[in-house]
Amino acid sequence: MSDILVHTEAGVTTLTFNRVDKKNSITSSMYAALADALDAARDDAAVRCVLIQGDATIFSAGNDIGDFLNKPPSTQDSPVFRFLRGIAAFPKPVVAAVCGPAVGIGTTLLFHCDLVYAGDNAAFSMPFVNLGLCPEAASSLLVPQMFGYHRAAEALLLGEPFMAEAALEVGLVNRVLPPTECNAYAQQQARKLAAKPLSALIETKRLLKKTQTAAVVERMDEEGASFGRMLREPAAREAFTAFMEKRRPDFSKV
Repeated sequence: MSDILVHTEAGVTTLTFNRVDKKNSITSSMYAALADALDAARDDAAVRCVLIQGDATIFSAGNDIGDFLNKPPSTQDSPVFRFLRGIAAFPKPVVAAVCGPAVGIGTTLLFHCDLVYAGDNAAFSMPFVNLGLCPEAASSLLVPQMFGYHRAAEALLLGEPFMAEAALEVGLVNRVLPPTECNAYAQQQARKLAAKPLSALIETKRLLKKTQTAAVVERMDEEGASFGRMLREPAAREAFTAFMEKRRPDFSKV
């Protein structure tokens, strides 16, 4: 069975992380599947909304570290950048249902969604600095815009998890629900959107995002260049080696 399930019904394409045994960590092939699904949903006039969801216990642990080290995102055509550009520029509404941990890209992809619903067990984190890296997905731009600078600095510099109620307070999520109800509620909201006129949905979203669209693309490219460079530097090598060896990283010499 695929690690990304794609199902279209009632005008909604639902993308489900389906790798629970690996905490829904995302591989290069999963990014490719997500990017392809977004492309198909964008071009299908019968699709009016996309829903991204995981399991009631886990949204995504972020990148699959082993796969990430074997297939680092070295070019702008790599699957991860295809997905990031695809979701950032997606013209139709995108809804997300998040339960359990949402790590790294599991959190930053949400800044490109239009509605986000969270289980009360959701735990968001952006631990890029802890891995010797920098933010991605234009999060260095979008997190301060949403959180305010000091909360953004706390989230990005310390990389510590923050829970669903804190995410609701800063505006990252629209509503907090019991985990067993979250996916169904998000599906209900997505179908409400899908019942509306597509042209009105697309134009309203375009106007909402108009002032930040170019800035997001520019920041995503800048972050991508820095991320790729830092991935080859000693701090990231130490962080990933420590992760694979299940020990605490030692950054005292980097």
